[in-house]
Amino acid sequence: MDFSQNSLFGYMEDLQELTIIERPVRRSLKTPEEIERLTVDEDLSDIERAVYLLSAGQDIQGTSVIANLPFLMRQNPAETLRRVLPKVREVLHVAGVEMQLTAAVSFLTILQEESVSIHTYAHAFLQVILLHLEHRDAGVSNAWLETLLSVIEVLPKETLRHEILNPLVSKAQLSQTVQSRLVSCKILGKLTNKFDAHTIKREILPLVKSLCQDVEYEVRSCMCRQLENIAQGIGTELTKSVVLPELIELSRDESSGVRLAAFETLVNLLDVFDADDRSQTILPLVKSFCEKSFKADESILISLSFHLGKLCHGLYGIFTPDQHLRFLEFYKKLCTLGLQQENGHNENQIPPQILEQEKKYISVRKNCAYNFPAMIVFVDPKNFHMELYSTFFCLCHDPEVPVRYTIAICFYEVSKLLNSGVYLIHKELITLLQDESLEVLDALIDHLPEILELMSTGGESSVQENKLSSLPDLIPALTAAEQRAAASLKWRTHEKLLQKYACLPHIISSDQIYYRFLQRMFTIMMTNNVLPVQKAASRTLCVFLRYNRKQEQRHEVIQKLIEQLGQGKSYWNRLRFLDTCEFIIEIFSKSFFCKYFFLPAIELTHDPVANVRMKLCCLLPKVKATLKIPADKHLLQQLEMCVRKLLCQEKDKDVLAIVKRTVLELDRMEMSMDA
Repeated sequence: MDFSQNSLFGYMEDLQELTIIERPVRRSLKTPEEIERLTVDEDLSDIERAVYLLSAGQDIQGTSVIANLPFLMRQNPAETLRRVLPKVREVLHVAGVEMQLTAAVSFLTILQEESVSIHTYAHAFLQVILLHLEHRDAGVSNAWLETLLSVIEVLPKETLRHEILNPLVSKAQLSQTVQSRLVSCKILGKLTNKFDAHTIKREILPLVKSLCQDVEYEVRSCMCRQLENIAQGIGTELTKSVVLPELIELSRDESSGVRLAAFETLVNLLDVFDADDRSQTILPLVKSFCEKSFKADESILISLSFHLGKLCHGLYGIFTPDQHLRFLEFYKKLCTLGLQQENGHNENQIPPQILEQEKKYISVRKNCAYNFPAMIVFVDPKNFHMELYSTFFCLCHDPEVPVRYTIAICFYEVSKLLNSGVYLIHKELITLLQDESLEVLDALIDHLPEILELMSTGGESSVQENKLSSLPDLIPALTAAEQRAAASLKWRTHEKLLQKYACLPHIISSDQIYYRFLQRMFTIMMTNNVLPVQKAASRTLCVFLRYNRKQEQRHEVIQKLIEQLGQGKSYWNRLRFLDTCEFIIEIFSKSFFCKYFFLPAIELTHDPVANVRMKLCCLLPKVKATLKIPADKHLLQQLEMCVRKLLCQEKDKDVLAIVKRTVLELDRMEMSMDA
C-alpha cells in the first residue's frame, strides 16, 4: 500500500467529504421542542385532530390530513364537510407544491369512491378545484386539471353550463395568460361530449375556432389535439364543415409542432371522412407532409413512421398506382434511415447532437418494424417477396436491439398474413432465434408455438416431413437459444422458452426430440438452481414422454425419472420427482400413473427429509384420485397403510399437522368405480 504524502492528502480529503456528508444527518434530528410541537393529544377524535393540525400544525401534518381526507369522508362525511373542508380551503391558499398535489389526488379519490352525491360534491369541492387550475406550478396545475376533467364526466349539464362553460368564454380570451388558454383547450375537448349539437355549435365551436387561431403556437397545438374529441361529439356533418377546414389550416402552420398535431389528428379522424374527402383533401396533405418530412425535424419523422399503418389502412383503395409505389418507397427509405451513415468512430468521440439524431433514427426504424404487418396488407401478401422481403431482411438484421425486438414481436402477425408464403421467412426465424440479445428472443418466443405450427403446415408442399426439411437449421437454433438463455441471469426467459418447447411434438419427430431435447430437460431438472425453470423442464419432459410412441424409449425415460429423481441421493431431486408426478397426473391417463409412478411416489412416505414427506402429503389426494375400484384395490390398501404409518410414526410436528389435514381430505373423497 502506498503511504506517500500525496496519497495521505487524498485520504484526508476523503475523510473531510465524509464529515460534510454526515453533518446534515445530525442537524436533521428533531430537538425536544420540535417533538413537543409535533405531538398531538391522543384523546382527540379524527375530525378534531384534523381541524387542529390544519389550524396549528406544521406543513407535513397538514399534508397528512389532506391525504387522509377520503378516509374521513367515508367515516363521517357530514362533519368532514362542515368542519374539515373549510380549513382545507384556507390552507390551500398558501400551500406548497406537495400539499397541492396531495389535495388534487384526494379530491379525485373522493369523487371515484362516491362518498357523497355528485350534487354535494359539486357544491363542496368544485370551486376549490377551479380556483387552483391556474397555479403557477405547471405540475400542480395539471394535477388539478386532471381532477376537473374527471369531475366533468359526472356533473349534470346545468352545473357544467353555469360553473364551467360560461366562465370559459372569458378564460379563453387572448387577454388571459397562455396557461389559462391551454387549460381552456383541454376543458373544451372534454365538454363537447356533454352537450347537444345546437349548444356545441352556438357556444363551444366559436371558442374552438378562436383558440385554433391563437397567437401562441402552444395554444394552437393544444387545441388542435382536442379536435379529435370534439369531432366525436359533434358528428360527421359538423366535423366536415367546421373541424376539417381548421385542420387544413393548422397543417400549413408556421410551427412544426402545430403541423405535427394537425397531421396526427387527421390520421386519427380518417374513419370519420368519406372517400371524396380522403382523396381530394387529406391525401394531398399527407403527400405534402411526407415530402417535407425529411427536411424537417426528426421528431416529425418519428410521428410519421408511427402512424404509417393507420394511414395505409385509412387511405387504402384511394392511392393511384404511382402514389402507391411512391408511398411504399417512402416507407422503405424510413426502414433504413440512419444505416447509411456508417462510421468507425468511438461513441465517446461522436458529437452529442449526432448521437441524439441517431437515437431518433432508431425510433423511426422501430416504428417501421411496428407497422410492418400493415404494410404487408398494403402491398398484398402475394407481392411480399417482390416488394417487402428485402426490407424485412434489413429489419431482422438491424444493428439496433429495439428494432429487432419490435420485428420479433410482429413476427407471428407477419407469418399469419403470409399464410402459404410463410416459407419465405424461414431464414429470418432462425436469425432471430440466434440473436445475441435475449430481449429479442424473449419477444419472439411469446408466439413461438403458433409460428412453428404455421411453418410446419404452411408452404406449397402438402406432406409435413417435406415442409420440415426446409428448416434444417431449426433444431440447432432452438438448442442454441435454450443454452444462451440458460447461461444468462434472465431465468424468466429460460422458463418461458422451456414452456414453449412443449409444442415440439407437433412440429418435429419424436426421435429428434428424444436425441436432441429430452436429455437436456433431464439435465436442467437435475442441475439448474432456479425452481420455476426446473418445473418448466419437468412439465415439458412429461409432454415429450406423452407423445413418444416408442416403448423402449418410454421405458428408459420412466426408469431414469424413478431412479435419478425418485430414488436420487439429493432430497431436492426427490422433491422434483413429486413435481413430475403431479404433471404426469395432469397430462397422462390415471392408469398410466398407477402403473409406473404410484408405488415409487408413495415410497417417499419413508423419506428421511421432512420437506419431502410434507410435499408428498399435499400430493396424496391427487394420487388417490387416480385409483379405480375394484381394479386398484391393492394400491388403495398400500396407500392407506402408508398413511397409517405416517400418523403413527411421524415425529415432525409440521408434517404431522399436514398428515392429519390430508387424512380428513382423503376420507371425504369418493372413489371412482371401474366400469
